[in-house]
Amino acid sequence: MRLRVLAAGLILMGCIGNPARAQSTHSNPWAPTELGPLPPIASLTDGVWLKGDLHLHSRHSKDSSNNSEAKIIHFAESVGMDYICITDHDNHVQGDVAHNTWTDPEFKSDSVLLLYGAEWTTTRGHGNAFSARPYDHQRLYDVRDQRDIVVGAVKKELGIHLSANHPSGKDHFGFSYDMVDSIEVWNSAYWSKNANAIMIWDDMLSSGRKLTGRGGSDSHHGIPDSPELAGKNTSQRQANYVGTPTTWVFAKKRTLQSVVDALTNGRVAVSANPYAPRVEFYADLDQDGKMDMMMGDNTKPTGKAVTFRVQLTGNTVAGAAYTIHIVKDGNPFNTLQATGGKTTMVEFTDTPNIVGRTYYRVEVEGPPTAYPQVPGSTALNGNRVGLSNPIYFNFDPNF
Repeated sequence: MRLRVLAAGLILMGCIGNPARAQSTHSNPWAPTELGPLPPIASLTDGVWLKGDLHLHSRHSKDSSNNSEAKIIHFAESVGMDYICITDHDNHVQGDVAHNTWTDPEFKSDSVLLLYGAEWTTTRGHGNAFSARPYDHQRLYDVRDQRDIVVGAVKKELGIHLSANHPSGKDHFGFSYDMVDSIEVWNSAYWSKNANAIMIWDDMLSSGRKLTGRGGSDSHHGIPDSPELAGKNTSQRQANYVGTPTTWVFAKKRTLQSVVDALTNGRVAVSANPYAPRVEFYADLDQDGKMDMMMGDNTKPTGKAVTFRVQLTGNTVAGAAYTIHIVKDGNPFNTLQATGGKTTMVEFTDTPNIVGRTYYRVEVEGPPTAYPQVPGSTALNGNRVGLSNPIYFNFDPNF
């Protein structure tokens, strides 16, 4: 009897000590699997490129008292902006932006689309709200110190686009990125301070969030008219104002709702200023020479090679060298060279994995493009020309 018990014990110990003998029944429910049908890709030709600025402060923000809405809008008109959003701090008016920024008699333009929005200013960071129509911003302000699940529910009920502002640093974004639609990856003309924002963006993309990267000047001070203000905020006036940087959206048409939709869908590029070349990023899925996707689009890979095209549209310097950095899944993938001229374009090929997520995005360096109205901005931007949003493969649209 003692021998039988001892033998049984040795057998049991052998199974425990040797994992190969034990049968595991665990199955990872989050392991990559093949996705079902994805939404069809929208037309690459039925749309219009619109440029604007998504982070601006007027005199309704206490720290921007010398910058009227009329100045901002007139300047935006003079440099050819298609849309802007004046995002005053909501805590400076106790959440009542509807009866301050939006009802200001100067809140009007015949040529620039004016989005409704505000900077949601909380103890856990800042975010911008964007909408094609007036909404009850007071409700968003009232939940500024509540849990993320409460904020997310209110945001959904309001039907607004919520964006994380300058996500790293003193006023970092301390909320869940699951409740925002975009992230400010390029804040102001000071390009060097955005490295952490880019890192956070790649982290969020790598986790499966299809999160649009956008820009915003975050400008607070226009060129003052009165002599007593002439010596104040010099760096802001000379180096950072409307359009530093500029956010381009490929919208279905020239309407406020189309701007918001394009921003949400990621058909977005960011350039150093309104005159700098726009970075366009496309993909040819079947190697027929015809582009099938652009930045913001998401599809299922076929297991075959895909040709990607990077195109700089606008004012490139003829004969100048442009360095194009390709980022794949958050890591450097390739570095290409292009020459400025009438057509500035490069292509590369890669094969996205059939199972699992893959994304590609682009950053471009080159000679600065002059911005005469804001002359100091080119020095602060350095050689940063622009960036694209990603092209996605196998991203779950329901995630």
